[in-house]
Amino acid sequence: MTDKQSYIVCFGEVLWDLFPEGSKAGGAPFNVAYNVHKMGLDVKVISKTGNDNLGEKLRQQIVSWGISTDLIQVDEHHPTSTVIAKIDEYNEATYEIINHVAWDHIEYLPEYNDWVSNAEAFVFGSLSARNEVTKNTLLKLLDKAKLRIFDVNFRPPFIDKELIKILLHKADIVKINQSELQQIIELMGGKFRTDEEAVKIIQENFDVNEVVLTKGSKGASYFVHGKSYTLPAFPITVADTVGSGDAFLSGFISKRITNKDQEEIIRNAVALGAFITSKAGACPDYNYSEFEEFKRNHFK
Repeated sequence: MTDKQSYIVCFGEVLWDLFPEGSKAGGAPFNVAYNVHKMGLDVKVISKTGNDNLGEKLRQQIVSWGISTDLIQVDEHHPTSTVIAKIDEYNEATYEIINHVAWDHIEYLPEYNDWVSNAEAFVFGSLSARNEVTKNTLLKLLDKAKLRIFDVNFRPPFIDKELIKILLHKADIVKINQSELQQIIELMGGKFRTDEEAVKIIQENFDVNEVVLTKGSKGASYFVHGKSYTLPAFPITVADTVGSGDAFLSGFISKRITNKDQEEIIRNAVALGAFITSKAGACPDYNYSEFEEFKRNHFK
């Protein structure tokens, strides 16, 4: 477990995922925050909900999980975000993301400066910056952060080529999946034969020291300082893939800021991603010891 004095900041969307069986709290940055918190690290969330029933319920849910809502703004004019989520026959999720919601309007507040500059890491994605208000707040806060972790999160039609380039330039660590990797290289007009070539293009063009590549059933790779570490996926029974990439990133972060063993960092990431995939939803109820037992059983 990690030191409670340390904390990270997750920036971006908090929302309700609307599944056929009911609503669940979500949003990529919040899913990361939830699982980082479960790993024993304190976490702050900068976001915005509407001043409505859904917003009140969402904030109550977040507090019940032991995560502060002090940095989550309340919007008087825009509703709390909802996303229509569907799970197909392969347990893969697709999302219909409603536009013009509260987290599109996260205002810059001077008090955020200290929170971000003192955090061990600042985690952000590309989706939250689809609107000018939140984008401008994000760009200001990125200049305050000491370790900037970019969780590339392409959700068509909200993909802005120039914005992606700006965010890549500002990132210290990039977490990306194979589809997003291919799209970024294509946006740049480049070509590649292997994942390694594509990652190298990103590292060289955007001066990114660390890239974490998720490959679904093929595992994941961690490219850092000219080296790479690859682990296969765990053999598990998939409940659904909702939030699996977010959980992977949580496992990565919780070790990356406390541990210099790069193999252990990627091992923890793969383990937590698999663990959450074996459960329903992005934020299932579990405790740290349950995860540690799962990890031990798969790394004998």
